[in-house]
Amino acid sequence: MLHTFDAVIVGAGGAGLRAALAASPRCKTAVLTKLYPTRSHTGAAQGGMCAALANTEEDSWEWHAFDTVKGSDYLGDQPAIDIMCKEAVDAVIELEHFGLPFTRTEDGHIDQRRFGGHTHDHGKGPVRRACYSADRTGHMILQTLYQQCLANDVQFFDEFQVLDVLISDGRAAGVVALELATGEVHTFRSKAILWATGGFGRMFKVTSNAHALTGDGPGVCFRRGIPMEDMEFFQFHPTGIYKMGILLSEAARGEGGILRNDKGERFMERYAPTIKDLAPRDMVSRAIQTEILEGRGIDGKDYVHLDLTHLDPEVIDEKLPDITEFARTYLGVEPKTECVPIQPTAHYAMGGIPTDVDGRVVIDANDTPLPGMYAAGECACVSVHGANRLGTNSLLDIVVFGRRGGEHMAEFVQDVDHAELPNDADEPTREMIDAILDREEGEAVGQLRAELQQTMTDNAGVFRTDETLAQAQEDVDEIAERYESIAIDDHGQTFNTDLAEAIELGFLIDLARALVAGARKRTESRGGHSRDDYPDRDDENFLKHTLAWLGDDGSIELDYKPVKLGRYEPQERKY
Repeated sequence: MLHTFDAVIVGAGGAGLRAALAASPRCKTAVLTKLYPTRSHTGAAQGGMCAALANTEEDSWEWHAFDTVKGSDYLGDQPAIDIMCKEAVDAVIELEHFGLPFTRTEDGHIDQRRFGGHTHDHGKGPVRRACYSADRTGHMILQTLYQQCLANDVQFFDEFQVLDVLISDGRAAGVVALELATGEVHTFRSKAILWATGGFGRMFKVTSNAHALTGDGPGVCFRRGIPMEDMEFFQFHPTGIYKMGILLSEAARGEGGILRNDKGERFMERYAPTIKDLAPRDMVSRAIQTEILEGRGIDGKDYVHLDLTHLDPEVIDEKLPDITEFARTYLGVEPKTECVPIQPTAHYAMGGIPTDVDGRVVIDANDTPLPGMYAAGECACVSVHGANRLGTNSLLDIVVFGRRGGEHMAEFVQDVDHAELPNDADEPTREMIDAILDREEGEAVGQLRAELQQTMTDNAGVFRTDETLAQAQEDVDEIAERYESIAIDDHGQTFNTDLAEAIELGFLIDLARALVAGARKRTESRGGHSRDDYPDRDDENFLKHTLAWLGDDGSIELDYKPVKLGRYEPQERKY
């Protein structure tokens, strides 16, 4: 079935919805999403969205930009960071006007709280910068934007899984999607496409990511010759529920929560003496992992405690309702009186589809745009997060660059016609689907996925060495070879989740290969990429972004491009 639109947005999380709101008043816009929109992973973001409103204490966008650059371990592109931090205030106010129910101060202003890595006066002490709605900020952003999209007649195709992108005459021409309800393949002809499909944390065993975060957008683009940028930088959030990875937001520490080891020590005083438990996530995750490896995990096990017992119970109920309910539901722990077992969990991809500040996808080290192709949110790499994302910058990123991408799309489509598509544009997708459905016996998808997650967690996790990365590379290459002969149990058409998961695993494998290749070649430690065999940051050789291509023969090819610097020169990160 063929559909024709001016702009197609793939993904209905915060970035996709904000892009749709920006584009739809000026052009015919469709949003394709493999989930019902309000199930998108933006809804899981708890802690807040940062902006230098200065509602509770002095602040400035320049301090916010400094913290973002420093938090990125100086790999973030400073022109993009400046744009994000400058536009943050208007982005928050715009959400307020859309109807988002922010938590308020006593005098009615948007309340703000502390969050890891955010400081005043260029690092002199913590600052209250995170605007929030209890600990359900992402949920409220998602609901608010979806309501606005419905009010503005955005057309949604729910439970359509995009499996290919069409490029004609060197520009975006459309996408091919599987309708999950019927098994029918649809072609969407479009002048412009924006990817907003989120992350790919499901390549790890313990992750805060929803089951749907399988890197579909980056995976599709990667197979069509678009490089991935900075894939080796993956953030491990320090406070995931033990064994499950379900996130307990940094908001808990922002309200005064303390991390403690088996001895009851507030161990972050050793690692970040100035801001302690509110250090950036990469530092806190490494500190927790170090405590565990040195035998100071609780009862010698691989977790530590998050202590909220000293907080006012009313604060816990008012500002941390979801977090504390998670602890009760999944661990049987009462956070008001008991410490909560936590461990680092794979949380956020700093790398992804390379873009410029208007959301345009760029395809080489010279930042050459691919006309009509856009990306925003976690699937994209603009790069404002560099080697490590500060908490609350993700919700800001999706709103700022979702809007900028949507606005640029709306302008772009005014000046071009639809590219020509062959009649069999969907044939590669049909062949891929048929190959899986027609195979009666072969490798089990669940087994391959478990093996992928295990080796990525063991060998490409919080700490890495050439030896562990070589093992991951060997394992993932073998898994990729075995994937070619996968077989599934369900051969039907209607809601074939076996088929969907099989295709998703293919994307995860491709992206895992890019991550491991980039990590092995980056012989330094920076942000979320920590090498035990190369413990120092190497600005002389690695103050640059990695670009990874999937070669015609299936190999991973690497290149690099310089970081865009600005006012802040690289210096040692001290907190």
